[in-house]
Amino acid sequence: MADLIYKASLAIVPRLYVGLSMLWFSSCRLHVEGNAHLQDVVKQGGGVATFWHYSILYMFYHLRSFPAAIMVSASKDGEYIARLAQLLGHTPVRGSAHRQGVRALKHLMREVEAGRNAGIVADGSQGPARKLQAGSILLASKSGRPILPMVWAASRYITFNSWDKTVVPLPFSRIHFQYGEPLFVPAGIKGEELEKYRLELEGRLNGIYERAWKSVDSGPHDQKKADSNG
Repeated sequence: MADLIYKASLAIVPRLYVGLSMLWFSSCRLHVEGNAHLQDVVKQGGGVATFWHYSILYMFYHLRSFPAAIMVSASKDGEYIARLAQLLGHTPVRGSAHRQGVRALKHLMREVEAGRNAGIVADGSQGPARKLQAGSILLASKSGRPILPMVWAASRYITFNSWDKTVVPLPFSRIHFQYGEPLFVPAGIKGEELEKYRLELEGRLNGIYERAWKSVDSGPHDQKKADSNG
């Protein structure tokens, strides 16, 4: 019975969410900063989008005009995110640092070689929140594609009581979307050099994160209580 309910919910919940979110998110007032960085990556033939896990729900919606192969957790709960991503035009690749990560990274590499953009949640499927994992650095090193860091912040929002404090912007809120400067990673890096680039990208993401939330007159979203709005 539980399996039947799970399968039914997989068929209904992602489609219902996408339909509602189209109406919900389109009511928000969007301001984009750093669009030139996005255009630079487009001119390069595409890149590796990377963002913090808290932002994933609006991020898939925002990037529907730039579909990508996106690594999604191989867990049962991850199947909801995978189907949501697919409905918005993205290609889910199942895996994480904890499960099937090497295989998923190889799959992403094949998608990039085929000319597609890639997307990796920078802090993975289980965190710690806003601590960068090495997947995007390794993919950029192997593919030669630049990494495009991106974040968003909302003037009014809901946070969930999850490890990353997932955020959903409230209708008619103001959203500040920030693209960061692309990061180019040399081929074949490992060891101390890999760690150097990991820290560099983590710093860039957290830097534009703080800038974005300051732009909507708010402090870091993960310092507020769950279910609060900014």
